[in-house]
Amino acid sequence: MSKTALLFAGQGAQVVGMGKDLAASSPAAKAWFDRANAALGYDLASICFQGPESELTKTEHAQPGIFLVSWVAFELLKQRVPGLVFGAAAGLSLGEFTALTAAGAMSFEEGLQVVRQRGRFMQEACAATQGGMAAIIGLNEAATREVCAETGVVLANLNCPSQLVISGASDKLAPACVLAKAKGALKAVPLPVAGAYHSPLMASAQPKLAAELARVTLTPPTVPVIANVTAQPHDGSEAIRARLVEQVTSSVRWEESMRYLLAQGFTRFIELGPGRALSGFMKRIDKTAQMLNVEDLATLESTAKALAA
Repeated sequence: MSKTALLFAGQGAQVVGMGKDLAASSPAAKAWFDRANAALGYDLASICFQGPESELTKTEHAQPGIFLVSWVAFELLKQRVPGLVFGAAAGLSLGEFTALTAAGAMSFEEGLQVVRQRGRFMQEACAATQGGMAAIIGLNEAATREVCAETGVVLANLNCPSQLVISGASDKLAPACVLAKAKGALKAVPLPVAGAYHSPLMASAQPKLAAELARVTLTPPTVPVIANVTAQPHDGSEAIRARLVEQVTSSVRWEESMRYLLAQGFTRFIELGPGRALSGFMKRIDKTAQMLNVEDLATLESTAKALAA
């Protein structure tokens, strides 16, 4: 029997209209959107459904919005597949919070609130610094680390073979992209993000996030949840808090996290939330892994059918 792991989307996956058809077709989904609005005290659902894009892409809205749509996808899949069994969970950056919530480590409301505050703190760090990120395509990790060392940027995301992301001060990113191409990168492309995520420029968000997490009631996850920082399962409430704070300025070790799960015998992965970036990464990591996803009504139905089969 296939061992199944759940994967939760990260920032950048947001798109205006996300979750709209789920809420329109399911009273249960609408109830979750209403519950989120009540918990936050503003209409996050309408920002997800109608935008405008300029509002949705703000970190303080994008992060809780993706968390919410990913959570609704998870809840509806459980409803459609009552016998759904999963043995592990992981999430990209903010998706790690969704994964922990899905594994019962924190309540829906607390997960949503802390992600909203995390987004706000990171937005503040972006405003206080001049930073950005760039995707480096077709260059290996060792050469990309040389680029970082020579230009003063950092390796932010190790997504999959030959797809890495660097992060740092805006005036250092352009020279880093030039150097990456000189070292053989196929592409070195600046990303449309508000700041230098997963770099030391986000450090001002860490003590604020630590204070928020100190107020969250954490319980042991029901299944292993892989930490971005270590590419290993989380261990204990205090360690969870520490890793989530550390994650703000640390590299996301996604490929390593997926290889850990593959080594544990996981062969089926369900991506929950907007977009299919994580499915794309897995194709580059292990073509034999079965990838399913739930982001809208059509993918909910197709994934439910695949699981039933």
